[in-house]
Amino acid sequence: MIKIENLCKSYGKLPVLRNVSIDFALGRVISIIGPNGSGKTTLSKCLLGMVLPDSGDIKLSGKSILNKHAYRSQIGYMPQIGRYPENMKIRQVVSMIRDIRKDVKEIDEELIGLYGLEAMYDKSMGSLSGGTKQKVSAALAFMFNPQILILDEPTAGLDPISAEILKCKILKEKKKGKLILITSHIMSEVEEVADEVMCLMDGQLKFHETIATLKAQAKEERLSRAIAKIMNEED
Repeated sequence: MIKIENLCKSYGKLPVLRNVSIDFALGRVISIIGPNGSGKTTLSKCLLGMVLPDSGDIKLSGKSILNKHAYRSQIGYMPQIGRYPENMKIRQVVSMIRDIRKDVKEIDEELIGLYGLEAMYDKSMGSLSGGTKQKVSAALAFMFNPQILILDEPTAGLDPISAEILKCKILKEKKKGKLILITSHIMSEVEEVADEVMCLMDGQLKFHETIATLKAQAKEERLSRAIAKIMNEED
């Protein structure tokens, strides 16, 4: 579905992505991990067309997406921190996004219902807690039934019940054959929803393996311990 080929990106003299090559298939949840500054956000922004790489290519279904825009309609994006006009009400934000995507006939409002957002429709975005803004971001990401979802620290700021609702939604969409990319620092949550883990270190691909393979390789039952062991051995 997505093929990344020798992707490079620098900001000034600072290299952020160094010859990253990887394939992502449909029907998988892939967690992108790595320390701060490892290139996770830049990789996501390249996939979204928000950042243009210095070299390399990104292909979606065999076609390059660089300098193109139409492919974005296939992607749902949930930022770590959603920024919305503070004076707009939740109702207006949802309506605005739906107007932009008039071409989509099948609207998924399940998270709007599960999070009880309709009862808060007349609240302004500026008055919402961080967790409620996250709920709005989640609902918008899934709303247009995209084939690809990119979720950046999706449970950050969510209460435990809301986080469980989102994890169940992720697994439900995976069963529909969607590709879901999640950046996260919480290994216990990664273990619950992901099939594979991609690790970036200093802008380079350190490994891309299934969770089962990582645990077997490290001879550990917990993913967090397996990854720590593998990273220490490589150091």
